[in-house]
Amino acid sequence: MSGRKITLICSFLLICSTSIFAQKTKVEITTEYGKIVVELYDNTPKHRDNMIKLAKEHFYDSTLFHRVIPEFVIQGGDPNSKHATAGQNLGDGEYGSRIPAEINAEDYHKRGALGMARDNNPEKASSGCQFYIVTGKKYTDAELDMSEKRTGVKYTAEQRNVYKTEGGIPHLDGGYTVFGEVLEGMDIVDKIGNEPRSGADRPNKDIRMLKVRVVKKKFLGIF
Repeated sequence: MSGRKITLICSFLLICSTSIFAQKTKVEITTEYGKIVVELYDNTPKHRDNMIKLAKEHFYDSTLFHRVIPEFVIQGGDPNSKHATAGQNLGDGEYGSRIPAEINAEDYHKRGALGMARDNNPEKASSGCQFYIVTGKKYTDAELDMSEKRTGVKYTAEQRNVYKTEGGIPHLDGGYTVFGEVLEGMDIVDKIGNEPRSGADRPNKDIRMLKVRVVKKKFLGIF
């Protein structure tokens, strides 16, 4: 076999290997309205691994999206919501330990962002189980300027463009860990986010995560 052919084969194998290992973890959230598929970021490994663990344990199955605010977020994962009665206040339930913050400038609160809820602890550590998905709204340059002054977070040109054209929640940047984003099913997220709700932002009807599963990775075949 010539040196050129060997080089081409090695290059092909390298490309295939890189493609396989570059695949990010995806999680599928099944609801009565349809499925939401989220991708978990590798640069927030503690949050990524925690969601993978909980999904494999079937922890999220039957939990509610207990907090929905149009043009803001839908939030779920409170273990107390599995058997909650009508009108019961939710959002204080926990499971496991807090997750150390993995806040960075690269991951921000654009529309479809997956973030972890938290209480007011000074370390900004995340809840061990409750997460939210951003629906958000579009912002003007003037509004983004005001948000920068208020939070001290400086948005890049790319982030500004996304917040102006696609939307999000810029004032949450720097305060909460974003660890993934929606790949499929934003229409489902929007439908949930627009459900009629109580004064406590709990939907009037129970909207359950029927099951939450890690999507199996498909490996490339080499012949």
